Amino acid sequence: MLRLLSFPAVLILALVSPEVLAQAPVVAQDAAPPTAETINQAQLQAAQTLFDRLPIDTAPTPDAEPILPSPAVARLQILLDQHGTSPGVIDGFDGQNVRKAIMAFEFMSGLPVDGLLDVDVLRGLDTGAQVIGTYEVTSADEAAVVDTIPSDYAEMAQYEFLGYESVPEAIAERFHMDVDFLRALNPSSSFISGETVFVVMTGANQSGQATEIVADKTLRQVRAYDGAGQLLAAYPATIGSEDNPSPTGVYTVEQATAMPNYTYNPAVNFQQGENTEVLTIPPGPNGPVGSMWIALSKPTYGIHGTPEPAMIDKTGSHGCIRLTNWDAEELATLVTPGVTVTIL
Repeated sequence: MLRLLSFPAVLILALVSPEVLAQAPVVAQDAAPPTAETINQAQLQAAQTLFDRLPIDTAPTPDAEPILPSPAVARLQILLDQHGTSPGVIDGFDGQNVRKAIMAFEFMSGLPVDGLLDVDVLRGLDTGAQVIGTYEVTSADEAAVVDTIPSDYAEMAQYEFLGYESVPEAIAERFHMDVDFLRALNPSSSFISGETVFVVMTGANQSGQATEIVADKTLRQVRAYDGAGQLLAAYPATIGSEDNPSPTGVYTVEQATAMPNYTYNPAVNFQQGENTEVLTIPPGPNGPVGSMWIALSKPTYGIHGTPEPAMIDKTGSHGCIRLTNWDAEELATLVTPGVTVTIL
């Protein structure tokens, strides 16, 4: 059965090479700053410079011009997200997660998988419709905010719920956005109940019944396939680390649990700081496993969310498979107990 493993090996190696990973994101600099209007009117052709290979950037000087998000890149990210090939957080910047999402979109669309933003990809992605809409802040958004959440697990365990630390964080996560990008679109907003703000139009979740999940440690991506081998969705992922590698093998989904508690047991997994006792960490989007836990048949391992969506595929995990909260939540709707999970 054809799988996304048929990505050209040379392209995969280029994406994950140390030189490419080390360089700063390539940014398609547009004359206009990111606003709802400039993003809705952006031409994707302006983002084609994403794929120009640049030398590793040197450290910026103190008087260097700040790098601004690109409206064209933001539009590209939103359209990829709408088509089920997640770029991770939408922030208006190029990066490896964007390029992997384009490769997944090509495979899903039956196009040559070359990672290029060519005319066929542009035609398949962009309908010309608006991608930025509006949202009215509610009292529920305000109620979701908790006090500043500590990083120490023993202190976390004293909380009842690990909610959001601000209203912008709550709204940004709902609409798959980086918090700074949300603020950039709404520079004068106070994010209080009744206020209308600009947000990403994410579209409906992907639908279908996955029969196999592939967690690709080389490409750092999770992919869901149906029984006919059709790609249903693809997500950037953090899959283990050098110190705590994820296992390789074939497992199955046991169950999916929304807003799970997290049992911290240093004798089984890892030790955080000075915490040597078993702790029950309360649920919440800012908990260690985020808002979703998809348990696997290998004990203590699962696919889960994260309190830091911007860090997906940029930092390691403690062996599990980490997605953004919204991607983990969508994946949970595509799987049932018994679905095969191949980690390779």
